[in-house]
Amino acid sequence: MISVTLPWPDRLLHPNARPHWAAKAKAVKSARVKAGWAVTAETNGRKWPEEGASVSVTFRPPDQRKRDLDGMISAHKAAQDGIADALGVDDCEFQCTYAIGEPVKGGAVLVTIQSI
Repeated sequence: MISVTLPWPDRLLHPNARPHWAAKAKAVKSARVKAGWAVTAETNGRKWPEEGASVSVTFRPPDQRKRDLDGMISAHKAAQDGIADALGVDDCEFQCTYAIGEPVKGGAVLVTIQSI
């Protein structure tokens, strides 16, 4: 089992944002690289031995404002791709569950990965 805490997704990654393409590309790359490095550090660079994985994602927003889950999932997509890159698997092999947790200062995304 692997557990990592990722930073709250950049507002530019939200599907309702309309940023310049270059700004969004920079945010996507940053999220993907940060998630990849977090997983690589946790696994010591080893690849995932199984075909698939059960991925549990808990979004901990930075404040009490209401947010829709599908928007948070979309904003998390780049990070999920980074996780798949670090594990050496295709993210279509993930069986994901998503939840919204209690707010935490600055926001966070808790990701737990287990063998199926």
